[in-house]
Amino acid sequence: MILDTNQRLIYVPSIFYWSKAMLGMGVSAVMNGRKTKKKKTSFDLMKSGTAVFRLLPTNLAHKCAIQALKLGLVPKLAEIEDPILETDVWGMKFVNPLGMSAGFDKNAEVINGVSDLGFGFAEIGTVTPFPQQGNPKPNLFRLLEDGALINRLGFPSKGAEKFARNLEKIRDISSFKIGINIGINTGTSDPAGDINYCLNKLAGYASYIAINVSCPNTPGLCAWQAGDKLAELVEKAKLTLSKQVNERTPPLLVKIGQELGDDQLAVVSKVALNYGIDGLVACNTTVKRPATLRSNHAKEAGGLSGSPIKKQANQTLSKLFNMTNGKVVLIGCGGISSAKDAYERIKSGASLLQLYTALIYGGPNIIAEIKKGLAAHLKEDGYANLSDAVGVNHI
Repeated sequence: MILDTNQRLIYVPSIFYWSKAMLGMGVSAVMNGRKTKKKKTSFDLMKSGTAVFRLLPTNLAHKCAIQALKLGLVPKLAEIEDPILETDVWGMKFVNPLGMSAGFDKNAEVINGVSDLGFGFAEIGTVTPFPQQGNPKPNLFRLLEDGALINRLGFPSKGAEKFARNLEKIRDISSFKIGINIGINTGTSDPAGDINYCLNKLAGYASYIAINVSCPNTPGLCAWQAGDKLAELVEKAKLTLSKQVNERTPPLLVKIGQELGDDQLAVVSKVALNYGIDGLVACNTTVKRPATLRSNHAKEAGGLSGSPIKKQANQTLSKLFNMTNGKVVLIGCGGISSAKDAYERIKSGASLLQLYTALIYGGPNIIAEIKKGLAAHLKEDGYANLSDAVGVNHI
């Protein structure tokens, strides 16, 4: 029987418990008639667990991944970070530049689990002021042949109150940085008010805040990337943050989309420089569909992520670095799935990087693989630390 991995699957519970069993095994296992060492077993379990999740309908696989991390079923990846990857951004030390992109941990449920995977930071959310369901399912599709994903989730969120309560529960992971991605409720009459509500509720927990103005699945949201609207949004957000009594004011970022042309990117860059945006996340998913897509799901509505958007995402980031004269921190996001991709994004101007779709296909081991390869690239080219390579393509 061939399973359509985007449609309903009968007898899902049995597969879920199978995946739990595989992920929850002890530190040794009998494989091919002999015991394997702990390191080898963890590797095999990661690969096996990833393969099992891909048999599940996409929405259910995401839910199971969250549960596996929540229950501690995913082995912690014990490793020593290479000092060459340590970087200082906004006066904060990141042990490595690799982060989980927004969209995975939407409700701040598994921050500890994500930190155990080897990331240096995670951007959690998108969180909205008040709970909302998001768009009807199915709203998440794997494009297996393309190493891609299409989502039209539409900001499903349990709301800022629940989000804050979850943040209160996390164990101390001071070396792990937490970005909070905030958005608006669908149909809101006051987008700026929604953003300010989230800031008041959540800024005190954040290493940085990212305003999402580029999700293609929320009607009217992308219009806030326009110069005057973006300036209004940022100015009000900055004022809200200035009135808080936290020990430190978190840097304020904006996440932009891939659809922006050069003139629009120039406007965003101007707003960033004139209104004190501390960073830009480039880029969000795209509604464009490259002609190279092969999957039967390629025509589904929603935002495309993964390998097919890599080239455009890198070009957008590179243009932003030039337009801001390297004065605004950039987080590279979109289509990064290898150490080569990561290194190219750093050289194009990214100080930090984010993954999500690559994990669906490569599993958690891809994090260590990218870090190891990135460190090797830096050393091979004679750099003493990662920050020395940021933006070198523009020199």
